[in-house]
Amino acid sequence: MLWNKIINSKPPVIASGRGVFGGGGAVNIMDYITIATTGNAASFGNLTVGRSELAGVSSTTRGVFGGGSGPSAVMDYITFATTGNATSFGNLTVARYSLAGVSSTTRGVFAAGRISFFATTTVMDYITIATTGNATTFGNLTVARSALAGVSSSTRGVFGGNAGASAVMDYITIATTGNATTFGNLTVARYSLAGVSSTTRGVFGGGADANAIATTVMDYITIATTGNATTFGNLTVGRQNLAGVSDGTRGVFGGGTTGSVSTVMDYITIATTGNATTFGNLTVARQGLAGVSGQ
Repeated sequence: MLWNKIINSKPPVIASGRGVFGGGGAVNIMDYITIATTGNAASFGNLTVGRSELAGVSSTTRGVFGGGSGPSAVMDYITFATTGNATSFGNLTVARYSLAGVSSTTRGVFAAGRISFFATTTVMDYITIATTGNATTFGNLTVARSALAGVSSSTRGVFGGNAGASAVMDYITIATTGNATTFGNLTVARYSLAGVSSTTRGVFGGGADANAIATTVMDYITIATTGNATTFGNLTVGRQNLAGVSDGTRGVFGGGTTGSVSTVMDYITIATTGNATTFGNLTVARQGLAGVSGQ
């Protein structure tokens, strides 16, 4: 069981229009959607290494996938406007899987994860998304954990959930290295969830509860204000080990497992609470994937 988000001669395409789901189930597949338009995903290219339980961070032009099963320290990147295979970026400070990522327009932070089946970590490391190279130490989470998810504004990142089902959330200021601070609690303790966000609000969706049952729960936070999460609505199908992408207005949750691996994508309008709506299907059913997009 797994323990477990441009420039050319034409008008530029930026990440806020496109979301890319990468990896999952140890495959190297990437597929993409136009977030504002419902429909099935299309093939984007391949990761440099097939892996599962990885994480993603992104700017408006570039997405970076980091870590994954192995455990792996691999980071590779794509340019959103150009479909094709990923390119090597560098390495995380610690090889791990079942981690999470948050990002500003310039910096990405990878947090926590499993360094082995028996050990989790509090490690956070960061990259400058526009510049390839190895990650640098950022600080530590309040608690070592894995199978968490991240949401972020342009200034703050919030991590929620933990393997074994936890409600804990903690936050960082992305531009300033240092340790995380307690934020509040999710409405339901869970793990292997996913996050989507606007400039002000983060929504955590899905995951598995303390009984290892996949849930439809979505809850939200105002990223600038610490406190407990509030009920948002429900996914169309309860699932864990899913991923999220967002364009600042709409969030799309894709893949995961309900016991059988899923191609399902559903979407929400982040500013408006309510249940998710069917979006379309991934090109391949998979779990433990990651999503990258920008706003």
